[in-house]
Amino acid sequence: MLDDAQLPGEYKMKAFVTGSTGLLGNNLIHLLSQNNHVKALVRSKEKAESVFSDCSNITFIEGDMLEIDQFAHELEGCDTLFHTAAYFREYYQPGNHWQNLETINIKGTVTLLERAEKYGIKKVIYVSSAGVIGMGPNGLPGDESTPPSKFAYKNLYFKSKLLAEEAVQLFLQQHSLPVVLILPGGIFGIRDFTPTSSGQLVLNFLRQKLPGIIDGGGCFVDVRDVAQAMLNAVKSGRSGERYLVAGHYSSIENVLQILEQLTGIPAPKRRISYTVGLALAQLSEMQGQLTGKPVLLSRARVQSLHQKFHWSSKKALRELAIAFRPLEETLRDEVDWYQQHQTHNHLICL
Repeated sequence: MLDDAQLPGEYKMKAFVTGSTGLLGNNLIHLLSQNNHVKALVRSKEKAESVFSDCSNITFIEGDMLEIDQFAHELEGCDTLFHTAAYFREYYQPGNHWQNLETINIKGTVTLLERAEKYGIKKVIYVSSAGVIGMGPNGLPGDESTPPSKFAYKNLYFKSKLLAEEAVQLFLQQHSLPVVLILPGGIFGIRDFTPTSSGQLVLNFLRQKLPGIIDGGGCFVDVRDVAQAMLNAVKSGRSGERYLVAGHYSSIENVLQILEQLTGIPAPKRRISYTVGLALAQLSEMQGQLTGKPVLLSRARVQSLHQKFHWSSKKALRELAIAFRPLEETLRDEVDWYQQHQTHNHLICL
């Protein structure tokens, strides 16, 4: 853990952030860059300059998690590594993704930790996923001690994060570098440029392209709250500990009702059963393969929402001193952000 001598002021540090232009990474950097210097790992400087046009104190490091040794020396001189990069959004598109999931999410994480220790990083904040946690007995919310569900092995993204966590724990047995694990729920929020599946849901609602109400739900959290939890974990997070930062449970129907109240756009009325949802997702994936465009709905997403996972974030609320915004506030800010940016920002997939 970094002491006050190493962090003059509240959070003065030199940070290295992977996955910088992703939803979580760029919100984290907007928070970090207010009082700290940030090295941001990016695949495209041109895209990064657009994403961070309103930020200072950032140095862009061009690189890729597939070639860690090409940028690893840039870790030198940094205090903290925030590892948000993952093969995630691509998994919810058609195709066979396990090799990339394994290479980037599991092997890449271990290699990055080894290089971080080599170049003097003092603490790592690693982003896993709440999806590695199952439900408690009798339907009670799962917590950090709850074993994974069978679904965690069926969903290959969750499986990759579960195996990555095991690899991190093995690393910690053999090394002294502190690593704190943050496990977010389903993330909504502003600055979702690409967008993620949650951002695509909001955009499809605004365009009235949703076929109906999917039977499902989950624990949803504001990206800014996850970013704050990561920042707080630098001082308060304990090495080797997992912190669920999952937010509050909501059904998809409730999400759409909130969007209707915020926008005046009528929410879909037709209810889509799990079986029909899977069929629609398969059609969407087939269309995506033919057109090369992002799918509106994937089978992995339908299956994940159907689990209706409930998770408890009590540990993070207590130890990381965070709070969760109401979902209404999160969605209002996200809608406002899209309405302000989608007409003139080429980064958003319209």
